[in-house]
Amino acid sequence: MPKIAIIGTTTWGKTLGVVLAHKGLQVRLWARTEREATELRKAGPNSALLPGVTFPPQLSITSLLGEALAEVKAVILVVPSQTMRHNIRLVQGYLNGSMLVVSAAKGLEIGSGKRMSQVIAEEIDPRFWSNICVLSGPNLSREIIHGLPAATVVAAENEAVARVAQKLLTAPNFCVYTNTDVIGVELGGALKNIIALGAGMVDGLGYGDNAKAAFITRGMTEIAALGVALGANPLTFAGLAGVGDVIATCASPLSRNHYVGVELTKGRSLREIIDSMTSVAEGVSTTIAARNLAQQLGLGMPITEKIYQVLFEGADPRQAMVAIMAGEAKHELAGQKWELFSFFKHRGHS
Repeated sequence: MPKIAIIGTTTWGKTLGVVLAHKGLQVRLWARTEREATELRKAGPNSALLPGVTFPPQLSITSLLGEALAEVKAVILVVPSQTMRHNIRLVQGYLNGSMLVVSAAKGLEIGSGKRMSQVIAEEIDPRFWSNICVLSGPNLSREIIHGLPAATVVAAENEAVARVAQKLLTAPNFCVYTNTDVIGVELGGALKNIIALGAGMVDGLGYGDNAKAAFITRGMTEIAALGVALGANPLTFAGLAGVGDVIATCASPLSRNHYVGVELTKGRSLREIIDSMTSVAEGVSTTIAARNLAQQLGLGMPITEKIYQVLFEGADPRQAMVAIMAGEAKHELAGQKWELFSFFKHRGHS
């Protein structure tokens, strides 16, 4: 059976490792230190999000990067987005022309605003660019690792490469679809975390399902507009990596970003909330990157701006949500430089 390397002992990294090992693949999970590797071998996943789970025999843990990457069919990077560049630099010397490079991180790099596939491409040999794939979808770890059915999307610019990744990653109760819109799939997975932060605030304030539905819908339109401005296909945001991920992340108490939004309405500081968490809420850093991109493009993103003000400028969540929900109503798709539906509009007049 093919060998797979997973870089990152995050909850999602361990979950993918267990799922693929149960499928029969030989999975090597790379830990940053021998101490961490030893603890994982002894204790298993040992996470509050993964109760009762043990590592199957097909999954091994090593702190030796060369051992983890020896003769593997694919390397899956499941690391926080702000550490992706560091981790791909460690990996790049072990890559070859037949090895898939899969990003399972959902975020944007602060400073550059780059997607994870762009970060990877900047750090590896151009000969291997065609092997870059991205994995994204409504994938809550606790449900997947306990065998509940889920679906996701793997995207690559080359459809044939996406199909190879699909075959490798599809497992019982884990259905993998393909796409060639790498930009849209990545941005859907990253930007939806901003909406999840706001949805958590709506729930924390007790505003009800009508308000939450309106907020999510307006948020989806906003992030799709940014996606199209950056070259994505608008239809991708209606798929698993877009609305599918939004539904899961905005509705589930298992969502880290939703949790942060709820806790902010209780008067807790962002620093206090983050320090109390064992996993990264990617929406926090993604809000910074998305806001910067919108400003560079001259694109109106009022929801992202309000979320940014709550996170980093001390704005009151209640006042921010009131401002969003009671904003000046125009045409539903109106927005500065929004060209989200221009393609369909032009087709309708042709």
